[in-house]
Amino acid sequence: MATATLSAAPRTGTGKGVARTLRQSGQIPGIIYGHARQPQALTLNAREFDRLMEHVTASTVIEVEVSGKTSKTLIREIQRHPYKKQVLHVDFLELVAGEKVTVEIPIVYVGTPQGVRDGGILEQIKHELTVEADPTTLPEHIEVDVSALTIGHTLYVRDVRVPEGATVQDDPDSPVALVAAPTAEPTPVEAMPAIEGAVPEAAPEPELIRRPKEGDEEEE
Repeated sequence: MATATLSAAPRTGTGKGVARTLRQSGQIPGIIYGHARQPQALTLNAREFDRLMEHVTASTVIEVEVSGKTSKTLIREIQRHPYKKQVLHVDFLELVAGEKVTVEIPIVYVGTPQGVRDGGILEQIKHELTVEADPTTLPEHIEVDVSALTIGHTLYVRDVRVPEGATVQDDPDSPVALVAAPTAEPTPVEAMPAIEGAVPEAAPEPELIRRPKEGDEEEE
């Protein structure tokens, strides 16, 4: 289980005007909620949050400290500006011991498929799996070994191994990766070799067609 820490401050004001003022001062409005607590509005430092996001995933447990109290959480939602590189709002879900959560876990492919060594092409269909698990056993990523895949063979969700206590929520028959046969390239057309000493045939001259003038003699 990967963990990270983040400091936050309680926020009393709400509404678009308050949120806009916070963002202009380098802060991000947020909220922390869970089954065992009342929702609490937060204020985050934008630079600190940006640094945090450089090395965390959806399964990283974030220990949020507010007024001296630390809560283990997962980031549930990040609202971003449609075209600016700016975070608008962050939702944190407080974790409860013994209560399972559902998280998108990234897939890390390991090995070079035998089919690729034979000229095939590896197609990575899925890049993450939906996993239900206790927060203490959440994997940071799921390794999928594709070394044994040959051309024409597919790896399915049911073939992927996850840590004990975790359950994959995706369709077991859904493909994860496969090795496709190489695409055949068209055979180039070779030009006929030139014959030494041959004279290229001249194009026939166009026949002149005109009306005979008066006095011209016609051929018999």
